[in-house]
Amino acid sequence: MATFKIEGGHQLKGELQPQGAKNEALQIICATLLTAEDVTIQNIPEISDVLKLIDILKGLGVEIKRSLKGKYIFNAKNIDIQYLKSEDFSRKASKLRGSIMIIGPLLARIGKGFIPQPGGDKIGRRRLDTHFIGFEKMGARFEFDALNYCFNINAEKLKGTYMLLDEASVTGTANIVMAAVMAEGVTTIYNAACEPYLQQLCKMLNSMGANILGIGSNLLTIEGVTELKGCNHSILPDMIEVGSFIGLAAMTGSEILIRDVGLNHLGIIPDSFRRLGIEVAQKGDDLFIPSQEHYEIETYLDGSIMTIADAPWPGLTPDLLSVFLVVATQAKGSVLIHQKMFESRLFFVDKLIDMGAQIILCDPHRATVIGLDKNHMLKATKMTSPDIRAGIALLIAALSAQGVSTIDNIEQIDRGYENMEGRLNALGANITRI
Repeated sequence: MATFKIEGGHQLKGELQPQGAKNEALQIICATLLTAEDVTIQNIPEISDVLKLIDILKGLGVEIKRSLKGKYIFNAKNIDIQYLKSEDFSRKASKLRGSIMIIGPLLARIGKGFIPQPGGDKIGRRRLDTHFIGFEKMGARFEFDALNYCFNINAEKLKGTYMLLDEASVTGTANIVMAAVMAEGVTTIYNAACEPYLQQLCKMLNSMGANILGIGSNLLTIEGVTELKGCNHSILPDMIEVGSFIGLAAMTGSEILIRDVGLNHLGIIPDSFRRLGIEVAQKGDDLFIPSQEHYEIETYLDGSIMTIADAPWPGLTPDLLSVFLVVATQAKGSVLIHQKMFESRLFFVDKLIDMGAQIILCDPHRATVIGLDKNHMLKATKMTSPDIRAGIALLIAALSAQGVSTIDNIEQIDRGYENMEGRLNALGANITRI
């Protein structure tokens, strides 16, 4: 287990380039199973979760070549479906929630799939019902082995149908779309997720020969085809990393230019930071965050306390609420952070309270933050990263704090952020990996 040792209190200055989007990469890589031809993907973030998925595909018999950093060529001509029953697959897939998205492509192409209960962040219940209900509506037969905690699913031939998803699950929608592109007939998915990464998946599938209409909306219509061909695809910049860098700049009073952010795909993220009083200037496809001594949280027109809440796209992504919460601790004013989608994601606030933050945890979903206006800086402390997003939030807090902090279990941060200490140290941070 690795640890970060962070000397806080340093102002940073310079440029940062966001990595490719983790959430898009996991979907796109699974989609390579849909064709026997070469698929070239660029801007793949070489983070632990993505590399684990690539390793799983290698076990399935997919030929994978790394031609450049972040550029990979996949060929799934020869899939070894028996690998799904191996102990090696069970061990690897159970540690990676994104592995669930191999089921849709395998159902479409081979007619069967198997997966253990997926792992991932411990951020509350993350049910898989949406995935399997969608598959069943297309004619698949599903069994859950409660003794061994694994899922078996089979389908002689998937058939298009109408479905109204019980929730706008991003991975659920992606999985169902990948199954439907080669189903017989027309599949209509209502209440579909429409995040930019799901849009990217649909555009990639269309470039492979799929016929998907309604991209960018919550109503997708998919006319099944008999086969898909290869393609070239480039992954978007990671909006979560862009938001993390904005929060980092504000908390440390740093001047940072974030290059090539994919501004058209950021949604309300920049404006949500502006609601906390943070200056975010657009320069072409770059974002510039100047050094600010203070930032003040807005109130609503009637003077009531501001609420920052997550919501399905085009609402605010839940993956950034941990960062918003940390940034608010040094703002002027108060804000209610409402995490609607996961009931355990705010439990890391006890570490921030230990550092001197004024936070009232109302319940598993809501926390009220009373900003310190940088009159009382956070104090260094010893912490443990419970999940990816809380991990980066704690790192931001430590970089702004007085003294030397440590963060254990930074493998959680590595799951979502590539070489974070090297990139920030180049701007003036003092982070040591132990």
